[in-house]
Amino acid sequence: MNTQAQSWRPRLVLASASPRRLALLQQIGVEPDALIPADIDETPRRGELPRVLASRLAGEKARAAQAIVAKRPELAGAFVLVADTVVCVGRRILPKCEVADEAGACLRLLSGRSHRVYTGVSLITPKGAERRKLVETRLRFKRLTVQEIEAYIASGEWRGKAGGYAIQGLAGAFVAKLIGSYPNVVGLPLNETMGMIAGEGFPAHLFWMNRA
Repeated sequence: MNTQAQSWRPRLVLASASPRRLALLQQIGVEPDALIPADIDETPRRGELPRVLASRLAGEKARAAQAIVAKRPELAGAFVLVADTVVCVGRRILPKCEVADEAGACLRLLSGRSHRVYTGVSLITPKGAERRKLVETRLRFKRLTVQEIEAYIASGEWRGKAGGYAIQGLAGAFVAKLIGSYPNVVGLPLNETMGMIAGEGFPAHLFWMNRA
């Protein structure tokens, strides 16, 4: 990208520590100026639906990150982008697995069944307006054998992943059917994200021309 384009373009902050979301954003030609993870309580509220949780967490993380951005003069006027992904079976929200037993329970639940992945995307503009989108993807896993589950647990790919799997890795072999956005399952729906930031004036497409 040429230095002239860099000098006038607005800043963009990705409020996430996820390397997957950063890689997806870079895939569509957008390089954030800063990564500012937002630390909030992600506990679902009593009776909260999965889609409502995804949207609420995205909004709360965006506002928390915006409060940090406001204290950093070099990021004045920046866009703040955040996404939060929730995996569910019916109304049951699956955890971000940290221990093997938790991941095994998720995989046994998902085996041979359909489930949904919701990602809430929130964008706070330089003028302070907030834009939100909620994207849904439906998936069905093949029926998993005990050996497949044990081997996947041994791989460690499930660690920290909602629902106990990462579709972009070995678990891609489990997906029998997918309806909707694949990158949404990874953690950031690209079509919708590009539409949001471009629609609010971030010149993402312009910088594609500087990649040659």
